[in-house]
Amino acid sequence: MLKALAIFLISAKIVSLYYICINTVFAMNNTLRFIIVDDNKLDQLTLLAKAKSFDQLINIAVCNNADEALLYIKNLKPHLVFLDIDMPGINGIELLRIVKEDVPVAIFVTSHMEYALDSYELAAFDFLLKPVKTERFKAAMDRVFDYWDMKQNAIAYTVKIEKETITIKEGHSQIQIPLNDINYLEAMKDYTKIITTQKKYMTLMPLSSFIKQLPANVFSRIHRSYAVKRDKITRMQTGELFIGAQCLPIGKTFRTETAQWKI
Repeated sequence: MLKALAIFLISAKIVSLYYICINTVFAMNNTLRFIIVDDNKLDQLTLLAKAKSFDQLINIAVCNNADEALLYIKNLKPHLVFLDIDMPGINGIELLRIVKEDVPVAIFVTSHMEYALDSYELAAFDFLLKPVKTERFKAAMDRVFDYWDMKQNAIAYTVKIEKETITIKEGHSQIQIPLNDINYLEAMKDYTKIITTQKKYMTLMPLSSFIKQLPANVFSRIHRSYAVKRDKITRMQTGELFIGAQCLPIGKTFRTETAQWKI
């Protein structure tokens, strides 16, 4: 009886929020609707406080468990979901497996580093460790906004990788990018962003496939989200490296290999 009442109340709230979302879309089509799924009230409040720093983010729900989240995701179609992993009942990993096709951007927020591989296999956009640092949250949001802007504006190109150049087809024209101009590559779900000193390009190829076609020992993966052109690295330190002023993280699984590089 109580469970039925709870579902009814949630459904009524969803109807109300649906109209709010529609109005928000028409008023601010550059915003991202997001929900939080976490059974810890303090962690919910922490994420909400951090999200308030970004005008583009509009919170439409805070869920205490996966059952609530399923209703909101199926009915409100959020653009972004922050997911805890260790929750009673259906955990965050299992939830994302269920709703993966309905969630454009999913970010795990957890205390459990051991789930990083699972998040990678599910193509989660990012993996934040609790307690989430403000600068880490900002970096994640910057990536989300960059990805969303390119996705919404369809600025994604087919790509052909050759020995010394990458050819990008932009409509009926072609752009040739010398490999030597590339600083690093960034994974964004099924896309790869090419970063040169002058410009950025979003390409319709996942990073795992992209890097396999590049010359060996010229580009190297340093993180699940990044691969760098080795001779562009200006300095390295524990857990990160720099290409000019740009700081990039080195994932734990890549640190033994990168420690042997001579810069």
